[in-house]
Amino acid sequence: MNRNDVNNFEKISGQLLSIYEEISLLSKKNPNDAINKFKLKFINTIIAESNLFISSNGNYLPYDDFTSFDEDDIPQNSDVVFILAQYLQCLEKLRADNVTKRNGIWFWKLTPDENDTPDDKGFIYLQTIKPKGLRE
Repeated sequence: MNRNDVNNFEKISGQLLSIYEEISLLSKKNPNDAINKFKLKFINTIIAESNLFISSNGNYLPYDDFTSFDEDDIPQNSDVVFILAQYLQCLEKLRADNVTKRNGIWFWKLTPDENDTPDDKGFIYLQTIKPKGLRE
């Protein structure tokens, strides 16, 4: 991974989390209600971006046979929450596999760009937060 990948990761994971939280609220009230087509369009867009990003950075896809929700068979709120939760977990696994702890601080371990000066192992480090669910 490089700096651009980290930027994409943060954008995608932030959007996924935001949608997940919004649909989770709807699901708690009415889990069996259908998602409207307007929201489904945006959900499918971020899932497509996630699929592209996750597959280009290793095999972290939650399901090999899932690419998006079918717009002709509108999913229920609870279905969307279930799938988005899987994507969020897979992104956290990708983060966990690409971070390291140095002097008590978490860093992305990245491939340097041409303007970067790598360490003796050939990496650069960008500060981040501890991955969720990671045991120390």
